[in-house]
Amino acid sequence: MSPDEKVVILRGSLGRGLYARYPIRAGEKILEFDGPLLSHDEVLALGDAQAYTIQVGPDEYIDTRPPGRFTNHSCEPNAGVSNDRVLVALRDIVAADEIQFDYSTTMSENHWTMDCRCGQPRCRRQIRDFHFLPPSLQAYYIRLGFVQSFIVKEWRNKVAAERRPVDAKRVLRIREA
Repeated sequence: MSPDEKVVILRGSLGRGLYARYPIRAGEKILEFDGPLLSHDEVLALGDAQAYTIQVGPDEYIDTRPPGRFTNHSCEPNAGVSNDRVLVALRDIVAADEIQFDYSTTMSENHWTMDCRCGQPRCRRQIRDFHFLPPSLQAYYIRLGFVQSFIVKEWRNKVAAERRPVDAKRVLRIREA
């Protein structure tokens, strides 16, 4: 079954959204995000339409096309982005359920934020970059493989830097300078 046959775009409480046409099993590919690649400056020039892009590199975004363009955010998602572009079911999804992923798993730009309206019990109230997620949630998404590869690399570098022992002599030299 092709991805287009698995989903349908319908109006819901958050506007247009992506809904399962049939049951989708955990781990099953739902669709692949595609569209032209844009730089950060090109995304900013889109104005409000920048909300439809997915960051796939430090300065690279996909200007998503339908049906993926209409995948909404949830702080308790039933899907995630794997391999930087593939939307995969995080758990079993029943027919007619809205398919949503956590936008924060695809964001590391320190620019775009959005008030969250997902309505989930653990709603964070604001959608921000991955690095602002609670550490336990970061580790959970990374363990599942649902974080953009460039963000995982940034995260690992940050964690390694935090674990690096402090050179007391170097700190003293810096303070004396």
